[in-house]
Formats: sequence, structure tokens, C-alpha cells
Amino acid sequence: MTFAQQLIDWRRELHRFPELSLEEVATTSRIRDWLQSAGIRLLPYSLHTGVVAEIGEGENAIALRADIDALPIEEASGVAFSSQNPGVMHACGHDVHSSVMLGAALLLKQNETQLNGRVRILFQPAEERFGGASTLVKAGVLEGISAIFGMHNEPGLPVGAFATRGGPFYANVDRLVIQVRGKGAHAARPHEGKDAILLASQLVTLLQSITSREVNTLDSAVLSITRIAGGNTWNVLPESVELEGTLRTHSASVREAVKARVIEIAAGLASAFGAEIDVTWHLGPDALVNDERWAAFASEVAAAEGYATHHADLHLGGEDFAVYLQHIPGAFVSIGSDSRYGLHHPAFDPDERLIEPAARYFARLAQSALQQL
Repeated sequence: MTFAQQLIDWRRELHRFPELSLEEVATTSRIRDWLQSAGIRLLPYSLHTGVVAEIGEGENAIALRADIDALPIEEASGVAFSSQNPGVMHACGHDVHSSVMLGAALLLKQNETQLNGRVRILFQPAEERFGGASTLVKAGVLEGISAIFGMHNEPGLPVGAFATRGGPFYANVDRLVIQVRGKGAHAARPHEGKDAILLASQLVTLLQSITSREVNTLDSAVLSITRIAGGNTWNVLPESVELEGTLRTHSASVREAVKARVIEIAAGLASAFGAEIDVTWHLGPDALVNDERWAAFASEVAAAEGYATHHADLHLGGEDFAVYLQHIPGAFVSIGSDSRYGLHHPAFDPDERLIEPAARYFARLAQSALQQL
């Protein structure tokens, strides 16, 4: 079996048996077995799921990271190796990321005596729930590590294309939940109540004006209300309505300013109508900020490996790789996967031809980065 086919076979096995965040028990077992079969040492961190492997010896050390969890999506890709777990699918390509880093591990193991230090490879759980990176950091996986690198497949880029950027790249991810409490009434006698649906509707309109009229148009910011829940029949004005949404920015100051305005507008509307509006803010990962030096270096190595390199656009998706970059420098990169359907789509189907070249790229990147330390 060729090296490329081995990695594809591993990817397909992971794809057939996807597991949700913090439930990646069988995935962890598979990855552990494949690494140990190659003679790669595993580090004994106390983790419920996830694997940390290391190759090489010496003081210098860098890290590579793959994510291993799947999404609660019913697969509709039609591939022969579709998910065997109902309602769960690798619709974001973490199976691809894992196979890439498994391949990099094999290549680095073959050249272990030539490494100028150690390469630690993190197979991280729970990226989709934005908790996995923090868990690994708390476990101590970054101790002694000087730089870290990771990837995401990019369905909008062809196979053979590579993109990254120094500075802000992916956005912060915040979730907000808003409870609007008025006074219930008969639909034919609205004057006897405080119409929570009317209040919620006005609040949605007002919130949309924050990013369109109060944030500098040169700054990136998206505030989306994604869920409205209220009422249970046609002739009753409900007592309450719940809204849910998300804020994405690349700037800490913009993030705080928008959050403050959401809370201020909600309080003002509640006061004006004699109602109650409570905003609960759930902070997700901060914006992912690549180190300028390592991003440029990652691009140089990609070009040397034959990739068509591009300067990446700002991305408003979230990525908990940002947590690692708050502790040590590094770079997150995009590698083309050329899928007709995008990330998190039930028919997402990345081109597997990206896997072997990406494995060779990360092996070379790790070896070259160690020489730079």
C-alpha cells in the first residue's frame, strides 16, 4: 500500500465512525493504535479523549495540531464510506486534518535522527465546542514548546492552494442569549399586555444597526440573531420570547464596544416599554492572531513544497487554535480541499488528494521550524 493510500484509508475509517466533542473515545483509540504501531511515543497527559504524541529528542520543541471531533449532522454526501453513526458526521474535515498529521508523524519518525529537537503532535478533542484547546493547555501540552502550527481545509480553494496571513485571521466567537419578558394577553386585546414578540422584533432591528452604523466600516464585525422562540398558539400574546445569536469580530475593542451597546440598547428598550430584557453573554475563543514571522515562514515552506501560496482573507469563522496562540507564537494555515459544498454542510466532501502533500508539508515545516529556533 502506498503512503498516500494509507492516509486516505485512515481518513475514511475516521469518517465512517465520527464522534461528537468530548465523546471521541473510539477515535482516540484508533489514533493511539496507529501511532503506537509506527513506534511513535505517546505522552501520558491526563485526557479523557485526545492524543499527544512526540517525535525526536532535545531542548528545542515545536507543536503541530489536528482536531478530531465531528458535528451533529446527518450525512448526505453519498460517499461509499459515509458515517455509520446516525446524526453525526465529519462535516468540517477534522478526519482529514487528523490523517494529515498522522502522515506528518510517520514522516518525522522516519527522519527522527535528523530532527533538531522534538515535534509534539496534538490530536485535540472538542474543537467544535471550543473547549478542547483550553483543556490541553491546562494539561500542560505547551510546556517547553516554542511555536505551534495547525491547519484547516478550505473548500473554496483548489487542491494545491495554500493561504495564511500574519496578524488577525479567524474571528472571536461569542454567543448571546436574550430573554424578553413582557406581559401575556389575548391576541385581540393587546393593550392589556406587554407584547414580547413586538419588543423582540424591534430589538432585532435595533441590534442590526450596531454593526452597520456604529462600527467603523473598515473593521470586521458581524452580529447575527439566529433563533427566535416565543408563543405556542395563534391567539395568545406570549409572556416571553428568547433570542439567540452570535458576534464575530477581529478586534478586542470592537468586541467589547458591540457587547456594551447590545446590553445598553436592550436595557433602554425594556425601560421604554416597561418590560424586562436580560442579556446573557457567553464568551467563546478570542480572535485567532497569527505570529507575523511564523506565518511568513509557513508560506515560504509551502511555496518550496510546490503549493500555490496566497495571502488569506480575514475569516469570520471561529477556531479554538486561537487559544494556543495566546500562549505561544505560531501560525494557522488554510489548505485547499475543493469541495462543492462548504464546511458544516451535510454533503461536504473534501478532495482527498490534499492529504498526502499536506502531510509532507507539515513534516517539512516542523523540521524546518526546529532549525530556526
